[in-house]
Amino acid sequence: MRQQARNRNTFLARSNTVCKRSITHYAVNLMDKQLVRTCVSLPNDLLDRFDEIISERGYSSRSEAIRDAIRNYIVNYKWMTEVEGERIGIISLVYEHDQRGLTDDLTEIQHVHMGLITSSVHIHLDHDNCLEIIMLHGEGKSIKEVAEMVMALKGVKYVKLNTISPGKDFS
Repeated sequence: MRQQARNRNTFLARSNTVCKRSITHYAVNLMDKQLVRTCVSLPNDLLDRFDEIISERGYSSRSEAIRDAIRNYIVNYKWMTEVEGERIGIISLVYEHDQRGLTDDLTEIQHVHMGLITSSVHIHLDHDNCLEIIMLHGEGKSIKEVAEMVMALKGVKYVKLNTISPGKDFS
């Protein structure tokens, strides 16, 4: 038992360097809740920005902030899967201007789905990044499919889909 604890502590002490290089899973039984220790490779600047937010928001640990982020991702995913019926949608995305083939892929997606797309706006944010806003009108599931195609493209840094049902009373 003592050897197990020593091995676990050695693992935890080394995990910072291990986690930066590979994916690792480690199960921990904490107050009858099975927690899985997992590590993900991240760029330093992304982790630094995440740590700043953790500090600003007062999280007790990076793990708690990551659990919260995953919960929010799951809620957003569920919300997106429930997009049905006639909808007006806005897809906002930020992407790397110089990513090879990305602008061609975005143009192709928009041309293939031009029956849904009513308008788009392109803004140069800086030398490397562009903001695109795509407005759509049609079946919610089709709008969601377009957003998911855009999300899957390499070089897209941020995608947000917002939809609304036309003709609803908003008072």
